[in-house]
Amino acid sequence: MKIIKNEKLIKRNAKIGQYASFAGIIAIVGVSFFLIQSIRNPESATDNTTWIMFIVLIVSMIISQVSMYFGTRWGRRPDEAIDKALKGLPGDYTTYHYSSPVPHLLVGPAGIWLLLPYFLRGNITYKKNRWRVGGGGFAQSYLRIFGQESVGRPDLEVGAQANALEKRFKKKFAEGAPIPPIQAALVFLDDQANVLADDAPLPTIPIKKLKDLLRKTAKESPLAADDLARVKAALADD
Repeated sequence: MKIIKNEKLIKRNAKIGQYASFAGIIAIVGVSFFLIQSIRNPESATDNTTWIMFIVLIVSMIISQVSMYFGTRWGRRPDEAIDKALKGLPGDYTTYHYSSPVPHLLVGPAGIWLLLPYFLRGNITYKKNRWRVGGGGFAQSYLRIFGQESVGRPDLEVGAQANALEKRFKKKFAEGAPIPPIQAALVFLDDQANVLADDAPLPTIPIKKLKDLLRKTAKESPLAADDLARVKAALADD
């Protein structure tokens, strides 16, 4: 299997997450200092001090959100987890990480696959037209509350990614050339993710089952060799 990734972008955004985390800690320490001083010496607390504390608190919350966003998507390296799970696939498979119009893409005899990775644990289910996450402990609950670790609406995300990819193919393919089907899978990277979503409209699986899904698809409905070549050529410019 061939791996193509934008290491420069990955490292840059991972550093942004680290810096944001450090800045958030400093901001929280600052708020704590002002709060302790106000409790010890109420007379020293002025309206200006209160406003400063409030502003610093808001800033620290924003920085915390930025830190979690970049940390989850870049610092934890979902690309490496995916590539490790797919190790052993034949050489005609290629993964593209942050080096195509979509974040994580796999192209090969099994077709064109958008891969949506999640660092979630607990019970992953699909009920009432929604993906849901239950359990996982306090840490996962905290992250879900603040909107950084949840399944969200992968159907909408897949639609947007597929449109971006189709736009590239229409630009690079010969006029009127058909675009092969674009498939997608939700992939859960944590070993403690208990995936119970067989009824989901998109394959929703633990990372350890991804290779089996691809092999089954390649056997039942393989992508034609000429289509595979056209797709790879269209992605070669990134």
